[in-house]
Amino acid sequence: MKSDFENVSQDQDRKIEIACGMSYSIFLSDIISVSKSLNRRFQTLRNKTFLNRQIASGLPVLCALVLFGVSAYAQQGSEVNSHVLKPTPKTVAWGYYAATTPPALRIKSGDTVEVHTLITSTPPRLEGAGVKPDQIEPSLREISTTVTDKGPGGHILTGPIYIEGAEAGDVLEVRIQSIKLAIPYAYTAFRPGAGFLPEDFAHSKMKIIPLDEKRMVGRFGDGIEIPLRPFFGSMGVAPPEAYGRVSSAPPGIHAGNLDNKELVAGTTLFIPVHVRGALFQVGDGHAAQGDGEVCITALETSLVGKLQFIVRKDMKLRWPRAETPAAFMTMGINEDLTEATRVAVREMIDFLVGEKKLSRDDAYMLSSVAADLSITQLVDGTKGVHAMIPKAIFQVGSSR
Repeated sequence: MKSDFENVSQDQDRKIEIACGMSYSIFLSDIISVSKSLNRRFQTLRNKTFLNRQIASGLPVLCALVLFGVSAYAQQGSEVNSHVLKPTPKTVAWGYYAATTPPALRIKSGDTVEVHTLITSTPPRLEGAGVKPDQIEPSLREISTTVTDKGPGGHILTGPIYIEGAEAGDVLEVRIQSIKLAIPYAYTAFRPGAGFLPEDFAHSKMKIIPLDEKRMVGRFGDGIEIPLRPFFGSMGVAPPEAYGRVSSAPPGIHAGNLDNKELVAGTTLFIPVHVRGALFQVGDGHAAQGDGEVCITALETSLVGKLQFIVRKDMKLRWPRAETPAAFMTMGINEDLTEATRVAVREMIDFLVGEKKLSRDDAYMLSSVAADLSITQLVDGTKGVHAMIPKAIFQVGSSR
């Protein structure tokens, strides 16, 4: 004579067998159905001693199946798609951000993209400074000779990336998961009329800096090595459509050419969205840079980064913000350095009031005693200032 456990199990065997070839959600539904049915049988027959051994041996297996189904279903629901975007004549915007630029890639919120970016220069200029022809990236040669829709800026930006679900008023969260060097050299340069001291340097100069990826240093000259902290100088979204095409040189409410050396791997950038899809672009790779970028260039190079994009419906921002592993960061951008500083400080106060629940008075005072202000850059038309406040001052477990 078969036990009730065996009768229930036999009735469900075919379902489980079929479910194994289906999606985890169907599999999980059937497993839970089995569990509930067995539980009812167990409640009515719990006084029958002959069931004890069978149920004791069967339930652990069933529980394991249920847990497996839950875990598999959860993993399926949180699946992240990975993409690769390389620079070609059809996947770059040379020198501009615009709401009308056709997307080079469409992704979903939560997806990751391995994006390749190109050095901000041309093959003739690099070769003229001493780079061997075989060290020039083929993609840079192709783009330099075939792309004619350029300007008004000079950066070759990979993208745009269209993020499904992003709408004007949202915030795009960009998690910078990794950044790697793509070529073994960088350059730094200045030119007449540019930089912070154009009156002192009326000529042009370009210097090639060999990069040692193993030791992560750039060899500037005899006895001078620069620690490398690669980051993308330009990461931004399309500006409002009414702005038209904006130059890739000055940063703004769309982020863009922030030239913020703190935006290294492990950092998250938050950008207000102005058009549907956000239309994210990235480029202007830097192997290292000083705050200010006074001669107008950093260690300019090509980079490969892995970025994750998340649409934030729960955030509202006027200006870009960031979060490093150790600090919260606000930014100010304006043609006037003092005004840029005011924006950065006001943004920090707003952050402390909104996220840390301080009064405005306390937020102002805390900004004075704990936040550091730095000049991001002085040379991109609009100037940048960023404020950073250490996470460590906010005690773990406190209401703030």
